[in-house]
Amino acid sequence: MYLLALALIFLLELAVLVAGGWWGFTLDAGWAARIAAGIGAPVLLAAAWGVFGAQKAAVPLPGPAKLAFQAAWFVTGGLLLLLAGRPVHGAALVGLWLLDRVVLALTAPSD
Repeated sequence: MYLLALALIFLLELAVLVAGGWWGFTLDAGWAARIAAGIGAPVLLAAAWGVFGAQKAAVPLPGPAKLAFQAAWFVTGGLLLLLAGRPVHGAALVGLWLLDRVVLALTAPSD
């Protein structure tokens, strides 16, 4: 179950990147702004994840701070989907992340 939860969290991380692109490409703006946002948002999200949220983050955060960053990151993905006109998808993204965090906490192998 733990490995399945890890696979799901990875897919949800990718979904946040997709949400950033989806939001950017659906902006009510000119094509140049949509392309810039559609490419730029996922790049910025990925950079932030690599610096603070990843397992081997460039800036390791203590447990509670890392969890807070990850929560903010996934909520941002949900909000981007909401802004792109997909509120159910946004809520599902955040809800699945919360459920997955619970499963990971309950099934994590002990050291």
